[in-house]
Amino acid sequence: MATSLGSNTYNRQNWEDADFPILCQTCLGENPYIRMTKEKFGKECKICARPFTVFRWCPGVRMRFKKTEVCQTCSKMKNVCQTCLLDLEYGLPIQVRDTGLSVKDEVPRSDVNKEYYTQNMEREIANSDGTRPVGLLGKAPSSSDMLLKLARTTPYYKRNRPHICSFWVKGECKRGEECPYRHEKPTDPDDPLADQNIKDRFYGINDPVADKLLNRATTMPRLDIPEDKSITTLYIGGLGEDVTDSELRNHFYQFGEIRTITIVQRQQCAFIQFATRQAAETAAEKSFNKLIINGRRLNVKWGRSQAARGKERENDGVTESGIRLEPVPGLPGALPPPPLSDEDASTNYFNLAPTNSPVVMNLGLPPPPGVAMPPPPGFGPPMFHTMDPMAPPMPPPMAMRPPGQVHYPSQDPQRMGAHASRHGGP
Repeated sequence: MATSLGSNTYNRQNWEDADFPILCQTCLGENPYIRMTKEKFGKECKICARPFTVFRWCPGVRMRFKKTEVCQTCSKMKNVCQTCLLDLEYGLPIQVRDTGLSVKDEVPRSDVNKEYYTQNMEREIANSDGTRPVGLLGKAPSSSDMLLKLARTTPYYKRNRPHICSFWVKGECKRGEECPYRHEKPTDPDDPLADQNIKDRFYGINDPVADKLLNRATTMPRLDIPEDKSITTLYIGGLGEDVTDSELRNHFYQFGEIRTITIVQRQQCAFIQFATRQAAETAAEKSFNKLIINGRRLNVKWGRSQAARGKERENDGVTESGIRLEPVPGLPGALPPPPLSDEDASTNYFNLAPTNSPVVMNLGLPPPPGVAMPPPPGFGPPMFHTMDPMAPPMPPPMAMRPPGQVHYPSQDPQRMGAHASRHGGP
């Protein structure tokens, strides 16, 4: 609603005139040499309906133009960005921030009460130093563990991308690469994130983004305190190779006296034992999912007692919450147990028909070197008895041979060339 100076001037003293907007780092963009256009009393605030100065800029290359949506008074009341209405400290929706800080700030909805409330907040903002929020938010605790876990630590410039080209979705866009909008497939229209309202975001009710973050907070891992009071050791995982003993000691000494610090370099972990249980509980509470050393986020867990280690085998296949895991289908089962006795084991590997005469197998070890061994049938001396007195005696038949002897043709003393090679002959 552009208004000239010569038009209606009713209640113009409440119109807002500013020199620079209140923005978050994401909406401002990554370009340090940004150019803005300023339109004095260009539009009315979407919350309090009062005219305010509108700023418009492009946050980066291939990004859409952005502008301020609410006045600075409404922005300071909730400590949010004038464009995205996210908290300036945590980068989270107002509903998530108020839930984490246990703040219930009821802003009037009617026009008369809203105007009266806004004037009182402007008076309080003028009397403050501008370093802290005003109202109930300024009296709230400084931080919350849930907010520190959900807070965005780096700008999310992907949020500044252009909107999806509706002509391209219908197959009618003729601009090609010169089209300033995105040529991508839209998301599911039934997705709750596709229906967002700026007033619901400001008042902290029915915000789909906040509901998604709060559901994520309920499923985040928690560090349960062990019941065994003798445990005073914390496990620190994911150290890497650059985290030293002194860096761990510099962080954990503030929670209490440290008894020992043991670093296992092969597994890239450490064990920190405190002198008291209270110091260990304080260190676990303040460091779980928040410990960052040398740009690396470390994993903090409680150590285990000797009794808990002994029960690991009993609880094999059971999660920490007590849920027994089902075996994966398709994997081979356990091997069958060995037979109880030699009689139970079957030696019929070739599925031969049973015979009445038992089969005798000589599977003994070979004799030591220098001891002669009888040859098998067909490799030894002839079966008939020779009359030569110098001939070696005939070997006994197979039934009369002692058990435990195995024939090796290469060690047969009667083979061709055995005597010659033994005596060095030709």
